[in-house]
Amino acid sequence: MRVVLQSSLPFAPWADARTRRLPGTLPLDMTDWLRVDDAYADQMALRDALIEREADRVIGQMKIAAQAVEELYDFTLSRLPGGFVRGPAHITRPDGVRVALDPARPLHTLGRLVQEDLCLMQDDGAGEHMLSAAVLCFPAGWTLAEKLGRPLMRMHKPVEKYTDDVGKRVQRLMEGVRVDGPLWRANAHHSRAPLFNPLREDAPKDTAEQGEMPFIRSERQCLIRLPVSRAVLFSIHTYLVRPEVLTPDQAAALAEFPIHRAE
Repeated sequence: MRVVLQSSLPFAPWADARTRRLPGTLPLDMTDWLRVDDAYADQMALRDALIEREADRVIGQMKIAAQAVEELYDFTLSRLPGGFVRGPAHITRPDGVRVALDPARPLHTLGRLVQEDLCLMQDDGAGEHMLSAAVLCFPAGWTLAEKLGRPLMRMHKPVEKYTDDVGKRVQRLMEGVRVDGPLWRANAHHSRAPLFNPLREDAPKDTAEQGEMPFIRSERQCLIRLPVSRAVLFSIHTYLVRPEVLTPDQAAALAEFPIHRAE
């Protein structure tokens, strides 16, 4: 699969003290929620192909999420940034591609419009939020089929850093997201993998002996409470860059605050 890269990294989470420690959230300006960056055309071409050929691997929905997915469809379409042109039955993307509006297949439609992966988290009735629906084209070493319907703590198996304490903090964060108080955070790791990197939980993990990690992968993750369904939208804008495109300040901070390695 062809590697799609951005030419720069707009935010380096390791370089900001506020985002180095989990969960490292900051207030989100909703006018800056959806982004169109210099990799838009290439990322969207990849998303188009995945949704056409691998829909069962990149799109999933539980019955409980029906109302939330319907709300997400209208919520997202009404907040598309500049560069999108809406017609009576289609939207023309910034790269010139026309996407048919299909409310009967909302996740398919949204997945072909925005760079962000869109995941819905809902109360599982047992004190945790669970993943109830998603269009997930760029998983960073996990598979949607294994995580759909799972509560947060179980979803993060086998992430070593996701301890019980971290899990409780993240659950409190999910519960605390307000309609009028969206949040964002970012992470980063060294990687050799392309954007579409689904790995099962029992897949062999990376080791230091496995060679060069030519990329830095960073996810800009936003947490938004949908006003009607009360589901939490977890959106992910993925950046994949070569280390040499970091700014001098980003590179200096990386030497001082190293990030981990992943497949």
